Amino acid sequence: MGVTLEIPAEYGYVVVVLVLYIFFNIWMAFQVGKARREYKVFYPTLYAVESENKDAKLFNCVQVLFIPQLNDWKLPSVARSDALKYFIFCCWLWQRGHQNSLESMPVFFTTLLVGGLQHPVIAAGLGALYTVARFFYFKGYSTGVPENRLKIG
Repeated sequence: MGVTLEIPAEYGYVVVVLVLYIFFNIWMAFQVGKARREYKVFYPTLYAVESENKDAKLFNCVQVLFIPQLNDWKLPSVARSDALKYFIFCCWLWQRGHQNSLESMPVFFTTLLVGGLQHPVIAAGLGALYTVARFFYFKGYSTGVPENRLKIG
């Protein structure tokens, strides 16, 4: 007695959502690669250590998106120091948001692929919604107020 697995015609939507999510994470990996070269933090080192690299904080914060350079802010030196502390805190939050995305990826992929066998359009729609929500999660987390990770917009 054999088991037949039929893949619905609409399953392609599920695959498209999965591939988009993968590309989103690959883009982040490229940002890390560029920073590794710029700050000379080579594999297998995961995080830069301040005692070994003067740019450790900048490298460890590489996953921040759309943050202007501190020098462009034209802030007085005292305010710039506070801004740098805030910037580093925000960087950590972005990094944590990305790590959380990687941690939840196996469950997301399994649910998307298995659920898509029975309900491909619904699974693809919910998967796309989840992918967009992850972007807002990152964006909100990076504000320095962790509760903002739960807000959209």
